[in-house]
Amino acid sequence: MKGFKLDAAARQVVVDGKPAALGARAFDVLAYLEAHGERVVSKAELLEQVWGGLAVEEGNLTVQISALRKVLGAKAIATVPGVGYKLAIGTARPLPTGPALLDKPSLVVLPFANISGTAENAYLVDGLVTDIIASLSRLSALFVVAASTSFRFKGQPVDLSDLGHQLGVRYAVEGSVQQAGEMLRVTVQLLEAETGRTIWSERFTGATGDVFELQDEIAARVAGAVEPKLMFAEAGIAQAKPTEDLGAYDLVLRALPHVYGVRTLEDFRKGVALLDQAIARDPGYKMARAWKIRAYLIARGARMISWEENLEVAPMAQALLAEAGDDPLVLVFSGQFHAFSGWGQQEGAEAVRRARRLCPNSALVNLSAGWPLSYIGAYDEAIEAFDAGVRLDPLGDMAIYCRMGAGFCHVMAGRVDTGVAIMEQVVGELPSYGTGVLFLLFAYWAAGRTEDAQRMAGELRHIVPDVTLSAALESSPYRQPDQRQLMIDAYRGVGLPD
Repeated sequence: MKGFKLDAAARQVVVDGKPAALGARAFDVLAYLEAHGERVVSKAELLEQVWGGLAVEEGNLTVQISALRKVLGAKAIATVPGVGYKLAIGTARPLPTGPALLDKPSLVVLPFANISGTAENAYLVDGLVTDIIASLSRLSALFVVAASTSFRFKGQPVDLSDLGHQLGVRYAVEGSVQQAGEMLRVTVQLLEAETGRTIWSERFTGATGDVFELQDEIAARVAGAVEPKLMFAEAGIAQAKPTEDLGAYDLVLRALPHVYGVRTLEDFRKGVALLDQAIARDPGYKMARAWKIRAYLIARGARMISWEENLEVAPMAQALLAEAGDDPLVLVFSGQFHAFSGWGQQEGAEAVRRARRLCPNSALVNLSAGWPLSYIGAYDEAIEAFDAGVRLDPLGDMAIYCRMGAGFCHVMAGRVDTGVAIMEQVVGELPSYGTGVLFLLFAYWAAGRTEDAQRMAGELRHIVPDVTLSAALESSPYRQPDQRQLMIDAYRGVGLPD
């Protein structure tokens, strides 16, 4: 990043001691950013202040930001996903280390800015971005960072070059959404992460009732801009509408923050209540039922609900798997439940394998697929899925659950020290998650570290006071002989009751 001085009266910018040639609009944008350098300036504010209320496309602002970065350096103006821009202060930092770039085109879709001026529809904006990411993830020729990682940058200053190195991606997508009544106007830009150069920019307009078509169109144009042959080569983006009832869709969007990770029992109850309302409005809405099934799986994994309560959704899971079709999330959630319940493990494993073939670039698909594969003893295949989930969602919540599954698989595959190291990290990050504590107990026992295993038994009692071996054997999805023997030896060896 270069040093500069701005003379507002003379309308002149000096960069590294030399006058810089800037257009009038670029100068005004820079002057406004400098005058408000202590804060993030929204795109809407810049358009209002610099263009004086004229009706102009947001792409005009993008052009000026790109021009300023060429003159001042790519790091001079930071993008704040979902908000706007901030003039960077200080000197350039060393590039963060991250995974190497892949052979295929790789990108991150950053949270879009909500420039409607109302917080009420923020969930709709976030839902639009999440669905665009899901659509792009279906394309096997692209690598797309998961939504839970990209949303870590919402409202935070982002240097695109740093971001590209941190996530190992070549491109970034940013945008904004403006809602006026029933109309949506979405502006989207595709940027080269290393340079901040705008590759493509376009505005999309449609009614809220056409939101699914809008999502598909945006995803198709982004994919086509990154890799032109994808525009028509793959039909994985455009699908039938998930529901004709936009009220049901709205309820699912409201439920997702509660059921995506299920942090608390209250979250679980709120999320399921919203999903039940969506299902009541549209009983054929497969994704609403699929998210409900996953919410029960996560809540049971955290030992928030009993095994018996978890099985209340078993009939729904059975019916859903039969009608899943080619929807990878429906396949993987219902397949995981089949395997987790213990009454359809091979059937569930085949369903999640199919989901991975259909959508190999989804972190959520890989995470959900890894568990059923581990249940049937396909440890290396499960680790491959878990590792893919970490690469796709390196900063999101899914990464830690992927590491949890991989840690147990390493133990069962005979790589006990590797499993111990992974599980110690997991429990350090999620000390109250029952499955993680139990897996570390197993890892310590397999490593011959009896005292450490006994310490984990004490932690497990805090989380599940009525823990017993018989209850574990009845409800655990791990039913292979070697898995059962480890459970029996570890439970009894640390003194947990039968």
